Amino acid sequence: RPADGFMGAQPESQIKAFVERLLGGGGDADLEQLLALGEESFSVGDIGGAAQAFAEALQAAPENPKAIAGLAKAYLAGGDAERAIEILDMAPEAAATDPDIVSVRTSLELAEEAKHAGDPNVLRARLAENPKDHAARFDLARALIGRGDLESASDALLDIIAVNKDWNEGAARALLLKIFDASGPGSDLAKSGRRRLSSILFS
Repeated sequence: RPADGFMGAQPESQIKAFVERLLGGGGDADLEQLLALGEESFSVGDIGGAAQAFAEALQAAPENPKAIAGLAKAYLAGGDAERAIEILDMAPEAAATDPDIVSVRTSLELAEEAKHAGDPNVLRARLAENPKDHAARFDLARALIGRGDLESASDALLDIIAVNKDWNEGAARALLLKIFDASGPGSDLAKSGRRRLSSILFS
């Protein structure tokens, strides 16, 4: 009698997790394995696999912030921001400041920011004519966010801050900090960006 199954080719780690569950694995170790599987799937661009792993983790632990954030991130990556918000709203109040939850909420805010950006090529042309056009550089950063290029967006915002720390009531700095939150406090982007920001602000 079939006990379980899956569709299509799966990564080796997912096959191992599948077999171990059938053999009776469970508890915290199984949860951690599902969470790790979700992250691994993200790292290789397998959004569907990540969603499946995080959904299973969420079934096992409905209030686990990593499972909630992971599934919401998968929906966001798939273009379903509304469903991502619904998943995030499942998080208990105590998890509101969890770094993974904050990261996805901030990513949603950045996605909204990107909607109001212009064409990157037009903005680059404006900057070529006038490198001091901070508004164009700011909009370029937002456009780059929409394309998932957070590193280049961060560089553009840091360039604004380096010239005018308080431009537009600190708009560049506020957006930059959102990028750091979205990428995760332990990410290389956040670490290197914060170092560069500190050197600019305190030079």
